Amino acid sequence: MPQIDQIMSTYGSQFFWLVITFGLIYFVIGRSMLPKIQGTVDLRKGKIASDIAAAKAAHARADEIEEDYRQAHARARDAAMAVTAEAKAKGIREAEAKVREADVGIAAHLADAEAAIAAQQASALSEIEAVAVEAAQDIVARLTPAKITKPQVNRAVKGALADA
Repeated sequence: MPQIDQIMSTYGSQFFWLVITFGLIYFVIGRSMLPKIQGTVDLRKGKIASDIAAAKAAHARADEIEEDYRQAHARARDAAMAVTAEAKAKGIREAEAKVREADVGIAAHLADAEAAIAAQQASALSEIEAVAVEAAQDIVARLTPAKITKPQVNRAVKGALADA
């Protein structure tokens, strides 16, 4: 076959040009394009690394800010609790003072009321005594012909009331 014979006769020259073409492509790509690509890749790696470092730094700063916030929140809560406790204590002191004032007022009113009751009781007792003396004198006068004096009836009524 003539086609096969032709391949064999041109095989060496085709191989030669193949090596030259691939060599040329290797040097063109390897020496001019590859460094540009490698530079872009290295630049991209550097950018990614710097972005990751910045993100880690921002994360660390965010953690610090969060810790500061937590501490400030704890201080504010403690201050609020202290203010609440002080207000509660003040309220208790004021309530106790008002209760003491009310107790003093009630005690004064109670003393006044007891004095008024004692005065009315004494007044009522003296009126009862006077009524009892008159009634006893009237009863003795109606039942017996004996004459009894007011001081005698008065002593008898006071003795009877003292026994009761």
